[in-house]
Amino acid sequence: MKKPLIGVLTALLLAGATALAAPAAAAAPSGAQARAVSADRAVPVGQDASADRAAQAQPAAAVSFAGTVALSNCSGSLVRMPGSAAGDPALVLSNGHCLENGMPGPGEVVVGQASSRTFSLLSSTGAKLGTLRASKVVYGTMTDTDVSLYQLNTTYAAIQSRYGIAPLTIAATHPAQGASIKVVSGYWKKIYSCSVDGFAYRLKEGEWTFKDSVRYTSSCNTIGGTSGSPVVSTATGEVVAVNNTGNEDGESCTVNNPCEVDQNGKVTVRQGINYAQQTYGIPACFAAGNRLDLTRAGCTLPRP
Repeated sequence: MKKPLIGVLTALLLAGATALAAPAAAAAPSGAQARAVSADRAVPVGQDASADRAAQAQPAAAVSFAGTVALSNCSGSLVRMPGSAAGDPALVLSNGHCLENGMPGPGEVVVGQASSRTFSLLSSTGAKLGTLRASKVVYGTMTDTDVSLYQLNTTYAAIQSRYGIAPLTIAATHPAQGASIKVVSGYWKKIYSCSVDGFAYRLKEGEWTFKDSVRYTSSCNTIGGTSGSPVVSTATGEVVAVNNTGNEDGESCTVNNPCEVDQNGKVTVRQGINYAQQTYGIPACFAAGNRLDLTRAGCTLPRP
């Protein structure tokens, strides 16, 4: 969770850099990566940012920009639960720190908050197909995880009919260490390929603590604007996590510099390594019709 985007932009300009930043109105901090990035670090649409040959050598599901969205300051994806129906109201997944009203504090949970936020829906090549609009924030928090889920004012069937785009499915199973993954950023129209290096028992960043975070191998060197990107299994094509942060400067447990804490309290700092929050626990919290029910058996998301 870095400085607000406008602050980073100002710093870059003062340094003589030409920067491309998200609108200042969406200045959710980025270290959990709504970060501003120099334009010369952007990559042409569809270019894969990874050199992780081991991950690429595995049999892979086709992963593209189809089903991803761009927010004003972050990335996201059009998602469904394993049991969602075509006629259900569609959902968009991103980070809690990407919420338009700012970052939730520790212990804060946002449920059912009205929203008219818009999202650019992308084609498989990253071209903008149209604009989707939210009707509410179904759920948002930065406690234990870093997630936001928006309900749209339309259905999966209507999106499929109009744009030919199907949602990505959120997997209901824990990803495995060593699994091949892709981080797909709708904001930058950039795909990173790497593997799950392991899991952080606790990941502490400033005031926030995340549980059982996915740690990437080094080739997923995600940058500003990639916050909220779906982390997609190359084996199944399903979403297994949501990209959210990384240690930038080597500091310990500060904003923009999360540290890992194990079961014995040992702190480990991995400068340059990036992380995501697992999403397998989300489907258990949704009933028929994509209705959020935090009291359902198996639902472990924090409650208000």
